Amino acid sequence: MDETVLKVADLHVSFPHDGAYREAVKGVSFEVRRGTTLGIVGESGSGKSVSTLAIMGLLPKTAQVSGTWTDLHGRVSMIFQEPMTSLNPVQRCGKQVEEMLLAHEKVSRQEARQRTIQLFEEVMLPRPEKIYRSYPHEISGGQKQRVMIAMALICHPDLLIADEPTTALDVTVQKTILDLLRTLQQKYRMGIIFISHDLGVIAQIADEVAVMYHGEIVEQGAAQQVLHAPRHPYTKGLLACRPPLDSRPRRLLTVKDFLEMENGEWRMENSADASSNPQFSTLDSQINQVPLLRVRDLDVTYALETNIFGKVKKELKAVDGLSFDIYRGETVGLVGESGCGKSTLGRAILQLLQRSSGTIEYDGKSLEHLTPAETKALRRKMQIIFQDPYSSLNPRITIGEAIAEPLKVHHLVQTSNTQAFKPSNNQAIKETVLSLMKQVGLEPDWYNRYPHEFSGGQRQRVCIARALILQPELVICDESVSALDVSVQAQVLNLLNDLKEQHGYTYLFITHDLSVVKFLSDRILVMQQGRIVEQGPADEIFAHPQHPYTQRLLAAIPRV
Repeated sequence: MDETVLKVADLHVSFPHDGAYREAVKGVSFEVRRGTTLGIVGESGSGKSVSTLAIMGLLPKTAQVSGTWTDLHGRVSMIFQEPMTSLNPVQRCGKQVEEMLLAHEKVSRQEARQRTIQLFEEVMLPRPEKIYRSYPHEISGGQKQRVMIAMALICHPDLLIADEPTTALDVTVQKTILDLLRTLQQKYRMGIIFISHDLGVIAQIADEVAVMYHGEIVEQGAAQQVLHAPRHPYTKGLLACRPPLDSRPRRLLTVKDFLEMENGEWRMENSADASSNPQFSTLDSQINQVPLLRVRDLDVTYALETNIFGKVKKELKAVDGLSFDIYRGETVGLVGESGCGKSTLGRAILQLLQRSSGTIEYDGKSLEHLTPAETKALRRKMQIIFQDPYSSLNPRITIGEAIAEPLKVHHLVQTSNTQAFKPSNNQAIKETVLSLMKQVGLEPDWYNRYPHEFSGGQRQRVCIARALILQPELVICDESVSALDVSVQAQVLNLLNDLKEQHGYTYLFITHDLSVVKFLSDRILVMQQGRIVEQGPADEIFAHPQHPYTQRLLAAIPRV
């Protein structure tokens, strides 16, 4: 029988809140055996990361921690969720990994350098010598995560804790990282705790699964049993709210559809199977055959290197000769790996980036040589929902002010006729904002609250409201659900569909998550290295992908 490398019993963690202590982890118990992986799954705030940070002694001194666990004697390492913030931006990657070895083992700098480069090869980093000398901003997201894995493994730990290590990565990079962790686990016989909110990812790597909700483990057991025959309604809800790949539901189920607390007892609120629910029918695409947006031969180029006179010596063509149409009232999904030019394309359409060549027409009118007044008028018709609801909101102003800001910039407010506008006044603006807050599921009482008082999903609703306050015709969603838990993601995707039906919005939905784009889109554009390599109806792309790149993307989707 495999040796147990970690055994946790009755772990409790509390934090000070309003003069008292609030319990974040409530009597959690689990164990990890050598050579096996425990997947801990749950939504943000469920206590997943807090439990492992408590074991490692990384919580603030104000936290109250009790319980028992195996004394690891420093034989544990951790891979954190966001490699860009975990790596020192002013220190070379190789030196940061070396630092771990020099701090814990008696080795020379020359030996530390050799072992670091050797480990870079093991984690399949291209050109290990070059990446050893590179700064974090000079390498891709997947490469940064491999550097973090190398840093965690340099001292050969018995236990590796991976805290959401693939959340922000493309499906192909994610699959590569998961395969890499399994290979390294077999080589070093490590125990792994893999923390995630995505059951599809957990299914690819975990031997055992623990499902956490509100600080408690509500279901635990072998991965096959938990994922294929879940007993707890919360686990069933997490599985059900993932966008399906084999059907096109009109709405996604959410965890709230499955759970209800009555006198401290869990029970099923809605146990209807998705396929038998009458609302889960094929989406009807109502497309007017006159393009709202027409893009022809679009190029966007960045200067990578210039001489002392400012002349470009080396350049990167981020968008390379793209041509496509978007019709009024449809949702077009734009998919591809990080760095393929998706976001650059979105910003070029919005005139936030200058194009090198090509034409963009909006509603039959060229966007070339617009006057400032014409550009401002165009802003009312085209809006963007950014990826990160944390950084795209000003922390110094209330959410009501944030949503109202576009109306104040344009000196407009809606009249009772929802398609008309008139000069604004503060009271009329507030009434308009409160009405839209209600539509997107935000309470009117929250008007004067600040962004830090809200969850990620609530913040994304604020960003959606701010983008829609002027009733634009075209909305560009740039990875707008990729940072959300699967249950919150389902709520936001349902909201976007509801608003589209109510107001006739047209969406360009940029994402690397193919299951999301399958649920939401009428048509899909597949982008690779600045070019569109395949396009067509969403169902057709998924059923019969033609391009090898599309086939590779679909094969990499994590499935339960």
